[in-house]
Amino acid sequence: MELTGKTAIITGASAGIGQSIAEHLAEEGANVVLAARSAEKLEAISESINTREGGKAIAVQTDVTDKTAVDRLFKKATEEFGDIDIYVNNAGLVLSSAITDREVGAWDKMIDVNIKGVLYGIDSVLPQMLDRSQGHIVNIDSVSGHEVNKSSAVYAATKYAVRAISESLEKELARTGVKVSNISPGRVDTERVLRKLGDDPKRKPLKPADVARAVIYAVTQPDYVNVNEIIVRPV
Repeated sequence: MELTGKTAIITGASAGIGQSIAEHLAEEGANVVLAARSAEKLEAISESINTREGGKAIAVQTDVTDKTAVDRLFKKATEEFGDIDIYVNNAGLVLSSAITDREVGAWDKMIDVNIKGVLYGIDSVLPQMLDRSQGHIVNIDSVSGHEVNKSSAVYAATKYAVRAISESLEKELARTGVKVSNISPGRVDTERVLRKLGDDPKRKPLKPADVARAVIYAVTQPDYVNVNEIIVRPV
């Protein structure tokens, strides 16, 4: 599948994995709509993409925990580029997750961004995709959605939820023409992750581009191929 002229929305696109996904999609010819809370960072990335060959970019400041804001993101994207072909739910938070730490405020924030934000994004774009019998929803999950350690209970719970949403939605959308892919990275070399988890001298972390290439693989398959699950880990 060629991405030239296609339109993709990417949440959490102001840095790290989201920025890299947006850049890779644009390099493949897609028009990209960058969404995140930091308007200044989004504008800088958008300007950078627009100076290169490939797809065009616009920036839309968005808080994915606000349903009205997510609906406005979809509206602005369609006004600028038309139908949405790809929606990448990438926005996410990694905060204090051990239950014994009792950081209830952190838990609420992770639930709002990591679960509600994903559902709000799907809800905004799905009716149009179903009407057209085509489209691709990509949920950026985590290996924490497959395994849990003693300090990751709440974060892992949110990522298990994303995985469950992806798996159920894929079944709901079978034979509709709308695809769903769940992509679960391991430790990635981003400021947010390394600040929270620290560096591991025994293992070289993934680069954001490694995750972006997994997204490109999933969304460029033939119409009859649906890549449901990709796990990307450091060696």
